[in-house]
Amino acid sequence: MEEIDRMDEEIEMEDAEDWSIVDIDSPDKKNSLAVVEYIDDIYSYYKKAEIVSCVPPNYMEQQFDINERMRGILIDWLIEVHYKFELLEETLYLTVNLIDRFLAVQSVIRKKLQLVGITAMLLACKYEEVSVPVVEDLILISDRAYTRKEVLEMEKLMVNALQFNMTVPTAYAFMRRFLKAAQSDKKVELVSFFLIELCLVEYEMLRFPPSMLAAAAIFTAQCTLGVSKEWNKTCEKHSSYVKDQLLECSKLMVCFHQKAAIGKLTGVHRKYSTSKYGYATRCEPASFLLEAWF
Repeated sequence: MEEIDRMDEEIEMEDAEDWSIVDIDSPDKKNSLAVVEYIDDIYSYYKKAEIVSCVPPNYMEQQFDINERMRGILIDWLIEVHYKFELLEETLYLTVNLIDRFLAVQSVIRKKLQLVGITAMLLACKYEEVSVPVVEDLILISDRAYTRKEVLEMEKLMVNALQFNMTVPTAYAFMRRFLKAAQSDKKVELVSFFLIELCLVEYEMLRFPPSMLAAAAIFTAQCTLGVSKEWNKTCEKHSSYVKDQLLECSKLMVCFHQKAAIGKLTGVHRKYSTSKYGYATRCEPASFLLEAWF
């Protein structure tokens, strides 16, 4: 009898947990573009595929003429270029992914690093955009540091080094899904993207997979705006992370937020200080997350 009672209690607990998980796809069941029947399978695949698309977090050690500081300067500049050209958000994340994956397998001298950057953006545009900037535009924005021939040669070198694999799950793909799971409003969304773009510039954040960066950015944004200090069951289900797994990453994001307006690399801060991005920089950092007791 005691065992039957215990089983009943376990079933009740499972039922209670089920009730706390929101079906985030039910409003989209009639929308064929939302592929509700396959969406969970798609993201399960993304979680497996992201492991392959991640670079070694210490890859810069094998570069002889460039370092992580130069990488940061390049990406900070590309964020401004991306903003100026009014490109899609996913283009930026793919650009950074292509740069890191290329640099992880190919040595580059410092005077060619900017060439790697504009070529990665060109490739990302060809993959993501409907209207692609012409090569001449990218040459112009790099102050004519390179010729058209150099860009096209670097393009060939990059696609071959990457074995033509442009289809990778970036943090952007996970952000869209996890924002939906968190039932986020526009303000949380903007602060989440502000935080994760700060991470793009930081070499040390390569040790976290894109899905964890996305989940931590949304959790940190919720804390920043006072929406919630918890990572609820729905978010846990769709991200596969519990709050404790996100805290290390979240604390680093808070540190980046605190110093976003100072130093030389302020491209992300300037971008999110505009009305287009909801003045996301005006919110105070969630400094309480840095407390050891939390």
